[in-house]
Amino acid sequence: MRVKGRIALVTGSSRGLGRAFALALAEEGADVAVNYVANKALAEEVAQAVRAKGRRSVVCQADVSDYNQVIAMKGTIDKALGQVDILVNNAGVISDKTFVKMDYAQWQRVLSVNLDGTFNCSKVFVEGMVAKAWGRIVNMTAFTGQAGNFGQANYAAATAGIMAFTKSLAKELAIKGITVNAVAAGFVETDMVRTMPERVLNRVIEQIPMKRLGRPEEVARAVIFLVSSDGDYITGQELSINGGLFV
Repeated sequence: MRVKGRIALVTGSSRGLGRAFALALAEEGADVAVNYVANKALAEEVAQAVRAKGRRSVVCQADVSDYNQVIAMKGTIDKALGQVDILVNNAGVISDKTFVKMDYAQWQRVLSVNLDGTFNCSKVFVEGMVAKAWGRIVNMTAFTGQAGNFGQANYAAATAGIMAFTKSLAKELAIKGITVNAVAAGFVETDMVRTMPERVLNRVIEQIPMKRLGRPEEVARAVIFLVSSDGDYITGQELSINGGLFV
């Protein structure tokens, strides 16, 4: 129960890594706000799983790239659970194309959700953390942002930008009792990764020293480490969970 009594928001938590984070936080004692964009049924399932662990939960529909929707989401969470102590900026999209074929809409959508969404949620929820003189922000980045990847110029730019944002925000907020860190996930067993063609996925696995994909719960343990007392003296860092991949 390392985060007992805390209130957490995990963006993009109706499935995949976000779902794993929400359930891990509930297991460790936090009440959890479950954010989704389109699939309310999946989000409700996650909220029910949180409640089954004896914790409170609320489901919030919001596109994190829209600042006004994030403000509305804060109002919903404040009313149902209280002020957010722990923010996990997990919501993200991909739109892969080689740069020559990538259009502006594909570039802008990935930057808007992944990078602007991280700014929007941090901006809206940090005020409550400052008032309490305690808060934990974890931003999801990716191995792609460290090494680049063919056909993912937009995603690589967004995740690299999130890490620079993390370092800057960490320096500003450290004196206020708030830590800001990032978790750079490698290739993990999620719906996003499963859409990769089998031949491409096999090549990826061959490059991973551990010769397998990561599991969502393995990444979730890193998030719990950073938001619990175990991570009290850690801020501005990027923790890589990738099976041994190096740039």
